[in-house]
Amino acid sequence: MKLTLVVACALVDADGRVLVGQRPEGKALAGLWEFPGGKIEPGERPEDTLIRELKEELGITVKEACLAPLTFASFAYESFHLLMPLWICRRWEGVVQPLEHSALKWVRAGKLRDLDMPPADAPLIPPLVDLLGP
Repeated sequence: MKLTLVVACALVDADGRVLVGQRPEGKALAGLWEFPGGKIEPGERPEDTLIRELKEELGITVKEACLAPLTFASFAYESFHLLMPLWICRRWEGVVQPLEHSALKWVRAGKLRDLDMPPADAPLIPPLVDLLGP
């Protein structure tokens, strides 16, 4: 089974809420809410991928020193196995905007369970609730 490595980030605002984006029509899992991030390109470090993806998806600039690894998810989809490390980021430059998602929303960590998210994201929620509270 093919292993796919994808990085994700929980952006946390001053009120302790986490940003999620809604996958647009035409993409796999369209309509589901996800953490920003994406696939690692060949020869790219995970942190560099995350910095690039946050710029492409949200229009923000993040410095590597502002990324803190929190946890990871390992999930077997039907045709591939996904390994997804999750970083926390509380500092960035610019205004968050939906450049690739159909919508964005800030939610409390405990409310992430109420959203329709990809199944691979479920293991990422409890560490966020432990860190940020419900």
